[in-house]
Amino acid sequence: MSFIRNPATIFGALNLSAIAGSTFYLRSHLVYNLEESEARSDEIEGTLRGHIGLIEESLDRLEGKATEADRGKKMDDYYGKRAKDESRK
Repeated sequence: MSFIRNPATIFGALNLSAIAGSTFYLRSHLVYNLEESEARSDEIEGTLRGHIGLIEESLDRLEGKATEADRGKKMDDYYGKRAKDESRK
C-alpha cells in the first residue's frame, strides 16, 4: 500500500482523471455545436430553395409560361423539399 502514499502516483491519477474529464466535456460541446451547425445549415438550405423557387416563378412569368394558379407553387415545392430528408428515407 505504499504506492498510494507515493506523490507521483497521486498526481498521475489526478492527471488522468483531469484528462478524462476534459475529454468528455469537450466532446459534449463538439456534439452540441455540430447539432447547432446542422440546424443552421438546414434552415439556410430551405431559405435558398425557397428563393430559387421564387426566381424560377419570376422567370416563368417573364417568359409567359406561368398561370395565376401556379403562383407560389414552385417556391412551396422547393422550400418543402430538403436534401437530408430525401437521403434518410
